[in-house]
Amino acid sequence: MKWNQLISSKRLGKENSPKPLEESRTEFQRDFDRLIFSAAFRRMQNKTQVFPLPGSIFVHNRLTHSLEVSSVGRSLGTDVSRELLRQDPALEECGVGAMGAIVSAACLAHDMGNPPFGHSGESAIRTFFSEGPGRRFYDLITPDGKDLSEAEWTDMTRFDGNANTFRLLTHHFQGKRSGGFVMTYSTLASIVKYPIGSDRAVRKPKFGYFESERLTYQSIADELGIRCLERSADGSAVYARHPLVYLVEAADDICYEIMDIEDAHKLRLLTYDTTRDLLLSFFDEEERKRLEEAYGSGTDNDDTIICYRSCVINALERACVRIFVENEQEILAGEFQGSLIDHLPAQLREAYRKCEEVAMSRIYRCREVTNVDLAGYHIIYTLLELMTDAVMTPEKAYSSLLLAQVPSQYEVRAPRIGDRLMAVLDFLSGMTDIYALDLYRKINGHSLPSV
Repeated sequence: MKWNQLISSKRLGKENSPKPLEESRTEFQRDFDRLIFSAAFRRMQNKTQVFPLPGSIFVHNRLTHSLEVSSVGRSLGTDVSRELLRQDPALEECGVGAMGAIVSAACLAHDMGNPPFGHSGESAIRTFFSEGPGRRFYDLITPDGKDLSEAEWTDMTRFDGNANTFRLLTHHFQGKRSGGFVMTYSTLASIVKYPIGSDRAVRKPKFGYFESERLTYQSIADELGIRCLERSADGSAVYARHPLVYLVEAADDICYEIMDIEDAHKLRLLTYDTTRDLLLSFFDEEERKRLEEAYGSGTDNDDTIICYRSCVINALERACVRIFVENEQEILAGEFQGSLIDHLPAQLREAYRKCEEVAMSRIYRCREVTNVDLAGYHIIYTLLELMTDAVMTPEKAYSSLLLAQVPSQYEVRAPRIGDRLMAVLDFLSGMTDIYALDLYRKINGHSLPSV
């Protein structure tokens, strides 16, 4: 793969449009602005990250997490481009200097397709079709896919927020009312963490695009010269990652792991001593002593943890930049294995793994988190059952009332059953936690709309 092809300002859906009037923003900065002013981005302020949406103590939601990931991603892209240009100034002509803006925009969008209640919402969708009432739709699959195809069924039973983000940013329903996102090819490719379809997601339900967007991704990959590692007779393919995906992934990995530790301290799930030791374990004895002398003498433990957390993120960012630059040729060849975090130096890697272990045992399984998971799972599962029944029998009075809740851009009355079911998933995954809960309560008669 070559940087002069991988960095492209061509826009999906406006490939043949004339160039916009000259302005100070680059095309990739325009991507960032389109995202941050979109309704889909704003909705993330009411979507759970890990902990319940905040009360008196503010912890991260999907929106604040995405903003922080975007900030770290901008630093990663900017620092990598500076190092690459230092080694080879001729890369300036390839657009390498735009890396920071591309990665920042991709990071901003990376969670936009996640359904309400995070991973619990994803799990509810998958199990509804694979082992719940939605299992009945399997009998509607035909070889020609007239009503439902095998590939669509696999998309639903392995539903993943990563693929849904790509659908949200590229699917035609976005253009029916608002003109859509119309993102650049490079930003879109940098979002696709798993460049395969659901049929290839054998070991774990992680993939990058649904069947409905398969040709869209393949056209983007072909245009950018992304290496195709394998292609089967039916047209499905396995691609190498766009190189900037590694930076988007690293920014996400750094932020969610370290910020979850900080949030757990704020909520007193972790003591000050435990949190301090976790964060300072990223440094050798000399640096740890320096940090404790600089920040550890204050009276506010929360502020001290914030300072330590900032130093950890900085250390991880610098390490990931070095790893990317040192492995540039392997990354461009599509042969780099694992994530940048997997290749951290021994001390950083061990400290990061320790944070992962503590997060799994003390944070993700704590009662506050599992209570939200349980409630969210039930809410999404129930809404799915009701809405899929409604799209299958729209002539019924109750179905008509339910379908009236769905905005017109979602094709819940499409002729094909597969399109109707995907429209239901589009509608549900776009909800905020609060909207999903409110709709669930109204449907069950537990609340009435205010007059």
